[in-house]
Parts: sequence; C-alpha cells; structure tokens
Amino acid sequence: MDESSGGIRTWRAYAGDSVLLDGFHALKHALRFGAEVRTVLTSDGAGVAVLARELAPDVAERIAELAVEVPAVALRELVPRLHPTGIAALAVRPSRGRNLAVLGAQPRRTPVVVLDNPRNLGNIGAVVRLAAGFGATGVVTTGDTDPWHPTVVRAGAGLHFATAVEQLTLEQLPSGPLYALDPEGEDIRAVAFPDNALLAFGSERHGLSPELRARADRLVAIPMQPQVSSFNLATSVGMGLFHWMSARADGSHS
Repeated sequence: MDESSGGIRTWRAYAGDSVLLDGFHALKHALRFGAEVRTVLTSDGAGVAVLARELAPDVAERIAELAVEVPAVALRELVPRLHPTGIAALAVRPSRGRNLAVLGAQPRRTPVVVLDNPRNLGNIGAVVRLAAGFGATGVVTTGDTDPWHPTVVRAGAGLHFATAVEQLTLEQLPSGPLYALDPEGEDIRAVAFPDNALLAFGSERHGLSPELRARADRLVAIPMQPQVSSFNLATSVGMGLFHWMSARADGSHS
C-alpha cells in the first residue's frame, strides 16, 4: 500500500468521531493550542510547505511530519467543501469534562461568552475566534446547535482549541454574575464587567430567551442609532469583550 492510499484509509477510519479541520489556518491554530491531530491530508504538499514556512514556522515541522499528499479528486471526495489551501485534518474533540473543568474553575480571571440558542453557524465560529483573541475563558451555547459543527469550526479557523467551547443548558451554566445584552438594559458605558462575568447574547432573530433574561443579574445595552434594529451577533460579542478588556486595562474592573 502506498502512502497516499494509507492516508485515505486512516482518514476514513477516524472520520466518524473526529473534528474536521478544514484548511491551513484551522490546522495551524489547532496545533498551536495543543490539539491531538490524528491525520492530515493535502492535495498540494509543496504549497502547504510554503504556507507553513511563511505563516506558521512554529508548527511547520509538525505539519510536514503529519501531512500525506493525495490526489485532489480523492481529497475532494472526503472533504467536499475543501478549503482553497488544499489541506484538511482530523483532530480529537476535547472532552466535555475538560471543558467543564475550564469553565467552572475558580477564580475565573476572564469572562465566559454565552450564546443563547444561536442559529447561524458562521456567527458562532466568528464568536469563537473573538473569544480566543480576547482571551475569554470559553464560549457556551444553549439550544440544539452543536458549537463543534464542521461549519462552525471552519468559521472559527481552528480556534476552538484555544478556548473552552461547550453546549450547555441554562441550569448548567458556570457560576458568576450574568450580564445579558438587551436593548432595554442600561448603557454599557456605565457598567464595568467583572473578570468572572458571564456575558450573554441572544439569538440573531429572537434575542434573549425569557428564561435567560429572567436569570440575568443585569441587563446591558450597546447604544445604537434610532431605527437600526440590531447589530450582528459577532459584532455585539466583539464590542462586549472589548468593553471588558478596556475597563481592565485602565484599572476600573471590580
């Protein structure tokens, strides 16, 4: 059996219970943040090597060790929406127990983002990227959308492995004061989020559920011009996390 055929067989053996890392950047981030990568296939070994040297020299050697080159048509059969970089990988999903331990650890020094029944997979992935960039403890989703769906991981560029991403019920939320973003809340500019806050954001269409709204310790609003209905979910999360970080930087955190 040649290396290409062996790589395809390995992929098929692991595909059913692995996280799909679609594209170079997803693989790069996953490796940087300690993901257990099971197999890597590429249709352009030379191109990936150039990308690794230019954009991720810290993991270039590891990518070279893992990557198996296969024909483009074979890789597209395995990954129909193949990323333009021509590389994909399979990794082990972090255990629920590990994520719960991270989310529930005390003292918690950075917020947890709570997405209340989100529906747009791309938005969830964008929020994971924001959480990783701001150093949030994690991202929790309620409802029936899996935050580890392949489309979410693709949109998150592999940064699920840089933070704790988990699907919970309202009753399972980690401890900490719950600040919910709501148009009827007090102006965010008058509020400082503590480091152990839960920052909750409603779904794109329906906003906060009545159940989460009732549990909130404080409702907080981002100022918006009249007749503008709402901000994009990821934009709102970005503004909320930047507000937290800014207050922390100037020493006004509680």
